[in-house]
Amino acid sequence: MLNRIREQIEARLVAFVRETYGVSLEGLVVETPPKIELGELAFPFPFELAKKLHRPPRSIAEEVAGNIGSLPWTRKLEAAGAGYLNVHLDRALVFRTLYDSILDGRYGVEAEETPGKIIVEHTNINPNKAAHIGHLRNAALGDTFVRILRFLGHPVETQNYIDNTGVQVADVVVGFQHVEKKSLDEVARIDGRFDYYCWDLYARVSSFYPQNPQRLDLRQRALKEIEEGDNATAALAEHISTRIVQAHLNTMNRIGVRYDLLP
Repeated sequence: MLNRIREQIEARLVAFVRETYGVSLEGLVVETPPKIELGELAFPFPFELAKKLHRPPRSIAEEVAGNIGSLPWTRKLEAAGAGYLNVHLDRALVFRTLYDSILDGRYGVEAEETPGKIIVEHTNINPNKAAHIGHLRNAALGDTFVRILRFLGHPVETQNYIDNTGVQVADVVVGFQHVEKKSLDEVARIDGRFDYYCWDLYARVSSFYPQNPQRLDLRQRALKEIEEGDNATAALAEHISTRIVQAHLNTMNRIGVRYDLLP
């Protein structure tokens, strides 16, 4: 529906420019204003017209806003910045139309006869510490998008990429091996919120490196051994990341977020 609204507004602007200035615009660019107070749509075409009409883009934007009359779905037009034409949508009309379309089963979109499979990847937390509020925000946004697509009839596969061989995991490995000097068996016996335990340890490692620049070699060595596999460092990294991924999944389960695949 929003695409249809934008297309109708664009068509009216293109027709007005052609009739008023004798210029044909193709592929009208539309942007999103940085603040909602500036409207929902921003058109920079006055800058393009300024080159052809040899006039300031701001004056062109003001002229279009003052003379084009009413636009479909629009509450107000105004010139903004150095020459943008900003569109303020009539939100009450837009939402009422969308609501009515939901009631009659159209949901504001054109249904596809044979919708294709869609892969949505979201959350993607490094498995080295507990999930924080930013991770939960991303998971909620991603899961909402998945639910919308499924509601519209699309087959969706939800993926959550797990970077279990990256620098963040290596730093926790360094923390256990060289700060706390724990073996894999000792780490495995840590009770309680393991993801929070590793979060605190990760913070301690951040201050461990600056004390001696040569300690950064420990990170590089850990990364190399994790990539190579089949050694004590790789086994420790796998244990850490697997436990924390499970903690992440438990956290997401509490807010109703699920995944089909963990690459």
